[in-house]
Amino acid sequence: MSKGLRDVFKLSHDWLSVQEVVDAVSSPSCGAISVFIGTTREDEADSRKVVGLEYEAYEPMAQSEFNKLCADIRARWQSVTHICVHHRLGWVKVGDASVVMAISSPHRHDGQQAIQHCISQLKANVPIWKKEANWKENAECSWSTQKKPPENTLSEGKPE
Repeated sequence: MSKGLRDVFKLSHDWLSVQEVVDAVSSPSCGAISVFIGTTREDEADSRKVVGLEYEAYEPMAQSEFNKLCADIRARWQSVTHICVHHRLGWVKVGDASVVMAISSPHRHDGQQAIQHCISQLKANVPIWKKEANWKENAECSWSTQKKPPENTLSEGKPE
């Protein structure tokens, strides 16, 4: 990494601060800061709703792969000035940020392309794993909202 360029990688069990990431890449020589925030979304498949994700990482290798990713970004987009990625470890509930990254550059074009490349390559190459936690209602219990009432209790939509 050349003098004056900054690459920051942090794995944390704490909440992620978007402002901390933005501050890490801020520079008077840059007119653009591109930011990506990845949050846990509530997917539902096979009646199983995602309630959160559990992240873990092989930290020494993750740092090494991040360094390679930064070198790759700088080779592709020479105007990129600073790169910062913070990733959560442990339990991340639906709606919370699991990754916050920012890249600064003099102009927006390179930063926007670099940020897209950064998240794609981070997911592909940096050893951070997630385990999905799901909620599946027990449809066999008497209070289930998934259970249909027996046919003989239906009366053409009119109360009895």
